[in-house]
Amino acid sequence: MSQTLSFPVPSAVGSLDQYIQSVNRIPLLTEKEESDLAHSFRENDDLEAARKLVLSHLRLVVAIARGYLGYGLPHSDLIQEGNVGLMKAVKRFDPDRGVRLVSFAIHWIKAEIHEYIVKNWRLVKIATTKAQRKLFFNLRSMKNSSNALQGEEVLAVAQQLGVKPEEVREMETRLAGQEVALEAGPEDEEERFAPIAYLADPDAEPSEVLAQRQAARLKDVGLHEALANLDDRSRAIVQRRWLTEGDAATLHELAAEYGVSAERIRQIEAKAMQKMRTQLAALA
Repeated sequence: MSQTLSFPVPSAVGSLDQYIQSVNRIPLLTEKEESDLAHSFRENDDLEAARKLVLSHLRLVVAIARGYLGYGLPHSDLIQEGNVGLMKAVKRFDPDRGVRLVSFAIHWIKAEIHEYIVKNWRLVKIATTKAQRKLFFNLRSMKNSSNALQGEEVLAVAQQLGVKPEEVREMETRLAGQEVALEAGPEDEEERFAPIAYLADPDAEPSEVLAQRQAARLKDVGLHEALANLDDRSRAIVQRRWLTEGDAATLHELAAEYGVSAERIRQIEAKAMQKMRTQLAALA
């Protein structure tokens, strides 16, 4: 009986290479074995039969997922998503239609992997229509070399896939970009700076936000209080020397206005500034 077949179950732990070796050791099913298992699952809801159908086709998922490594996503994640597609295929598989499961499952496996790539790859934001998705997943294989497409080649691809030439050029540019890890991996040297180091906004740090708020408070409230505690002449000198929107008054201009020497104006200014610093420091 086909239900007595022995299937080594791939380990859920260990390296990806170990997983691939495990699934490659799972025996393939004959057409009769596959049909018997599929009928048992459909007619009797035999989950063990479904499990054997899935296990015997895991190597197919590995092979298909390998074809999508060029998109910069982990092979293990691609395999995982492909396995989801395989399970959906087994659930919908009808052995009476005369089609082997391997042929039926390819569509479901690829569809699940495609969906995963579109959702997770940052360069696929323009792949929103059916035609653009077709362009995204076929452009690599349609190019004859790694060189950029020329004018006639762009037009030929656009016509064949039913998209605009500018969409072909934009997608080619996006596909030519390289994925860069935001954070350095554990194998990187300590002195190496990953993008996270120089892309971070220091102003968004909580300590910086608090410091900015404190500085705003000192400027808006503390400054007015410090100025209010000065005598009229000292306050006027500080305002005209440091807080005017136009050209600041010079020491000599203020000296002539108040009938004292420039040195005296400087002394008044220095004393007033020191008094203000003391009051502002108490608010910090």
